[in-house]
Amino acid sequence: METILITGGAGFIGRSVTRELLARGHAVRVVDSLIDQVHGVDPRHALPADVEFIRGDVRDGDLMARVLDGADSVVHLAAEVGVGQSMYEVERYTSANDVGTAVLFERLIDNPVRRVVTASSMSIYGEGLYRDADGALVEDAERRTLRDGQQNWEPLDVQGRPLAPLATPEWKRPQLASIYALNKYVQERTTHIMSKPYGIEGVCLRLFNVYGPGQALSNPYTGVLAIFASRLLNGQQPMIFEDGGQRRDFVHVDDVARAFADALFLPQAAGGTFNIGSGHDRSVTEVATELARAMGKNHIAPEVVGKARIGDIRHCFCDTTLAAEHLGFEARRNFGDGLAELAEWVAEQSAVDRVEHARAELEARGLVA
Repeated sequence: METILITGGAGFIGRSVTRELLARGHAVRVVDSLIDQVHGVDPRHALPADVEFIRGDVRDGDLMARVLDGADSVVHLAAEVGVGQSMYEVERYTSANDVGTAVLFERLIDNPVRRVVTASSMSIYGEGLYRDADGALVEDAERRTLRDGQQNWEPLDVQGRPLAPLATPEWKRPQLASIYALNKYVQERTTHIMSKPYGIEGVCLRLFNVYGPGQALSNPYTGVLAIFASRLLNGQQPMIFEDGGQRRDFVHVDDVARAFADALFLPQAAGGTFNIGSGHDRSVTEVATELARAMGKNHIAPEVVGKARIGDIRHCFCDTTLAAEHLGFEARRNFGDGLAELAEWVAEQSAVDRVEHARAELEARGLVA
């Protein structure tokens, strides 16, 4: 059994990974800075009693040297998360995400571990993979200039014909459309560049839309299901940008935790980068409607804004083939059951609805078209 350091381990995903690793008999050490926007009330009570918890920032090199002492492997989750906010909190996101990762790996030079598994994101793809009307694959789809009230939000080919979205595989070239996407790509490359020369096995998991009990309901910049749930809990309409036809892949946090635990130990995972999603795509409107039904809020229809956020993409959903082949990964949690579980948990929570404030912040900076 190993001692595993989890950076950002007091967050939504980190707590689930912690429980999964403890269930497999490992010792877990968590370092987390407990940012108010993400964590709200101090979440240490949600961590099992036998977890070693250290409050601190991954950019603190002395701290990282101490917490790495005696660790056998690392799960690197610590990050500022959210596309929209990253477009105006550029220094904050880049410092926490990229500098934080650099400090971690610099300290790993003198405190090497067997393996590091870093959380990446589907956001690095930008638009997902498409096929044009002639059957050719399109990796670099772009939308025309977004404008208020436009009718067609879909990417088109050079002849103005619609493109058909496909599940996105790992070989698709990155198309970085936000500072957050850039940060996650830098974290990926840092992991792979720094691991091999120092005898460390590096693995990156590109997470799609993770959901489940324990999400930060009062953070309006990340986790679309959590944002919708917060609005519904407060009797407000879920706010949907564009026309609601955007398609995404939603994967339960329990499945994600299992993927991290497997990626830590399977020999064939070493050096790899893998998509982690459910393999099923749904429109944002479908998801908002299903969540309202699960929460008993059928009478609250989503508000379709008819505007787009700069940095958002139209369609991106998960090709799980590589993860299935190398990690044996398959999402087990049924989406309907997962929504029912989320709704039951949300009903016992309170949430500060900051969605209108977040929208105003984006509009004030010209980031809503």
